[in-house]
Amino acid sequence: MRFPFAALLLICAPPAWAAGPTAQDPDRTTNAEMTAIFDADQAARDKPATIDWKVLGVADKARRVRTQALLDTGALDSADDFYHAAYVFQHGEAPEDFLKAHALAVVAVARGKPEASWIAAATLDRYLQNIGQPQIYGTQFRHPPKEKWTQEPYRRDLLSDAIRKASGVPPLAEQDKQREDWEREWP
Repeated sequence: MRFPFAALLLICAPPAWAAGPTAQDPDRTTNAEMTAIFDADQAARDKPATIDWKVLGVADKARRVRTQALLDTGALDSADDFYHAAYVFQHGEAPEDFLKAHALAVVAVARGKPEASWIAAATLDRYLQNIGQPQIYGTQFRHPPKEKWTQEPYRRDLLSDAIRKASGVPPLAEQDKQREDWEREWP
């Protein structure tokens, strides 16, 4: 089954190897509602081939509205809160959603969640592509109808693989292999 063009296959959590130890501030309380919103966001993406994108879009918007309300009232405080909120906004519709997701991911990293560096990279890539600029980490893959999987536009030369690795992003060779694997699995 072919995924819709608009569906970028960056829809779930970061790769397991991107996770690392955390040193979060134990005095910051994680918001249970934000965790539940994040869990629902991720559960809705468990089986990409069976997603009803119209239904998901409505649910995603409702999650962004509620997450924004939590942000506006100062209800989010922990690294996990900002990490979860970054994922919710990463599944947005507009460049502003992706840029906000990037800012939230940066706060999550700053508050002690190093694995949030991957979502920070992914949201920056998504933002750049949505404003007509090339991505720089290589986290965004798409499958245009009747074409092969692509990451274009992509400035592969701007960042080194060492920077990608430090951000929890696979190096160029692994990205190429991932794209080739998807081409075989979902031509």
